[in-house]
Amino acid sequence: MERHSSGIGIVYLVGAGPGDVGLITVKGLNCLQEADVVVYDRLSSPQLLRYMKRGARRIYVGKLPDRHAMKQADINQLLADLAQEGNKVVRLKGGDPCVFGRVGEEVAVLKQHGVPYEIVPGVTSAVAVPAYAGIPVTHRDYASSFCVVTGHENPDKLDEFIEWEQMTQSAGTLLFLMGIGKLRVIAERLMSHGRAADTPVALVRWGTRAEQRTLVGTLATIADEAERARFESPAVIVVGDVVKLREQLAWAEERPLFGKRVLVTRSRSQASELVKPIEQLGGETYEYPVIEMRAPVSLGKQQAIHQAFIHAQQYQWLVLTSVNGVKYWFQHLQEQGQDIRQWANVRIVTVGPKTAEALREYGVQPDVSAAQYSQEGVWDALRPLISPEERVLLARGDLARPWLKEMLQQHGLLVDEVDLYETVLPEYDDPYLVELLEENAIHLITFTSSSTVTNLIAALERMGVPDPVAKLGGAQVVCIGEITARTARDAGLQVAAVAERSTISSMVDEMCRLSSADKAHIHIQGGC
Repeated sequence: MERHSSGIGIVYLVGAGPGDVGLITVKGLNCLQEADVVVYDRLSSPQLLRYMKRGARRIYVGKLPDRHAMKQADINQLLADLAQEGNKVVRLKGGDPCVFGRVGEEVAVLKQHGVPYEIVPGVTSAVAVPAYAGIPVTHRDYASSFCVVTGHENPDKLDEFIEWEQMTQSAGTLLFLMGIGKLRVIAERLMSHGRAADTPVALVRWGTRAEQRTLVGTLATIADEAERARFESPAVIVVGDVVKLREQLAWAEERPLFGKRVLVTRSRSQASELVKPIEQLGGETYEYPVIEMRAPVSLGKQQAIHQAFIHAQQYQWLVLTSVNGVKYWFQHLQEQGQDIRQWANVRIVTVGPKTAEALREYGVQPDVSAAQYSQEGVWDALRPLISPEERVLLARGDLARPWLKEMLQQHGLLVDEVDLYETVLPEYDDPYLVELLEENAIHLITFTSSSTVTNLIAALERMGVPDPVAKLGGAQVVCIGEITARTARDAGLQVAAVAERSTISSMVDEMCRLSSADKAHIHIQGGC
């Protein structure tokens, strides 16, 4: 992805896939990661924007069925202008850019201005969305072909642009994109040209995303059923016998976290540990990192770290209470020009298996690993092993509680404390997150530390949200441990679940439990 030799940039017309961020192609993702500017619309998942590099610009040109954020002609010109400024531009389009994506119009203007471009195909919603509803568009027993049709034309022009008779004579599957607003007309046209009234029809709304909903009927009934259900766009209309396969092939809805959008507030570098299992279980994640770790910037803290490292031999104990603590301890070790041999006589204490595992990745075994994931757990592990006058180095983050230090001092130990890293609130606002909260489209909120609680509320206040706690009240809150849960409750939030073992996997277990309870409640309501 290099700039053109003339100094002109380049435009990549990238298919983002139908919504599930995992369905973007490898090439599309590479383009997105290297872009200077990303121009995106309503049908491309905003979560793909998390892959943009720092400093890259994002421009929303999205359209809704009844209004346009930016006219197509203006979008075409915008792409050319941005590239002529020397930018690598990604035009991120839902599905595949060449399937009703108006890519031809955009390319024509780029060629007119001498702007280099490349088309990066994407996974089309015409095939992927039915698949997520358990409907293959072809099947050896039902359909050997399929036809993709736009339903977005003016109703008066449908007969001009669509060859109804030819389509109805085909035994293949018919797929209408952008056709919900013309559903009744489409059904009537198909029946009047020979398709049987009892032909199965499925409507799949927001396929591959948390909002995915499927409605099944026949050509004769589907329009009335859609009106009763208030079924809205965007949706794919599937017409044909393959719809019958949904009963036996439906899979996406069967996953434990299907239909749940989970707000992940961890730092960007650590989010994947939580994001991956959620998405594997069918949930959709929305990442908004409200904490960022950095090495201390104040001279006083830097000097304290330096003094601790040059006097390593005076310590009997080194306590590392988090994975971040391990990472920054070794970073400072290298910066001080030392290696682990200078700490050979110091016994190292970690909290829980993750911190111990992080230490082992550097080739060092902990002498003590606290089973309980808290300062209280460290104290329980250390108490039978320590003696008065021993010196302990507490190496941790700047937001750590003073409890452990006080307990050690009360029992006669000499305690030094250094802030290996600082936790700060990133300077990044996300209007789309506010929109999701206003629409109650965030179903679960995860907090992995007290700072994620306080920083999320602070970030929403910074974005002008008048009552952040009330805005978060529409979602179920899941906390990694009791300390974090206490912070959330003190802030006024209702905590739905606390991880039993203070681990990510335990948090995911709690989310599955909550999701299962919600589905059971909906099922009971539906049966009444």
